[in-house]
Amino acid sequence: MLIDSHCHVQFNAYKNDAEEVIRRSLEREVKMIVVGSQASTSERAVEYAKKCDGLWAVIGLHPVHLTSQEVDEEEINFHSREEKFNYNFYKNLATDEKVVGIGEAGLDFFHLPKNLTLAEVIKIQTEAFEAQAELATELNLPIAIHCRDAHQALLPILQKFCKNGRLQNRGVAHCFTGNWFEAKGYLDLGFYIGFTGVITFPAKKTNPQQQLNLIEVVKNTPLDMILVETDSPYLAPQEHRGKRCEPWMVIEVAKKIAEIKNVPFEEVAEQTVKNTLNLFSKIKIS
Repeated sequence: MLIDSHCHVQFNAYKNDAEEVIRRSLEREVKMIVVGSQASTSERAVEYAKKCDGLWAVIGLHPVHLTSQEVDEEEINFHSREEKFNYNFYKNLATDEKVVGIGEAGLDFFHLPKNLTLAEVIKIQTEAFEAQAELATELNLPIAIHCRDAHQALLPILQKFCKNGRLQNRGVAHCFTGNWFEAKGYLDLGFYIGFTGVITFPAKKTNPQQQLNLIEVVKNTPLDMILVETDSPYLAPQEHRGKRCEPWMVIEVAKKIAEIKNVPFEEVAEQTVKNTLNLFSKIKIS
């Protein structure tokens, strides 16, 4: 068994066959944590989780949805909404027993709106992230962190929260693609590191060091601090590049971790399931 700790089967990429996608993954003994990115997809994440055994929900507001902009992510285009974080809405949604965390929340300095300065974006995103960290603290839930090109700005915020006794349940740095120095910043605070199919990609000719740095992070991160995920519908592992990613493909992520660490696949599967259950402690598997 594996748990895809971060997927988006409620997104429009699956609007015609979500049930089939979920079935294919469950048949391969892959359970799923369905993660929201705004109010509507958070509500759908809860709906899907309530309908299916083996699915749970994480709810929150992704930083790109705080401003209005056109986003092209892995050839999936969408127009982000300018949505403010509604603390009470998400707090009420989190009362469902299938909600196991808050997120994905964080900072994204890669997708930047053209009508705002970087300083304005940082202010908007920081306020929303801190509000979600406060909600996670109040509800005693872990937080799923989205961070792109912004680790130097996000880590001090986390350090402040953890130093003040908040975020007791910590969280996970989802879809980690940074270097070891950045990863160690999260690990030192007690946060897990989430790896996706990106770890299976070949090094880019234009910047081979980036992939080498990521492989170093996989090698150095203790297995008991690793979560596996797909971030589907994005980031299909190399074996399936060009196709829509599905949660069962997390198997390829676990295989790659086993290869990099030179340990059996079964050990990676067993330990990452244990890690996921430790972090998202509301999950109960009979």
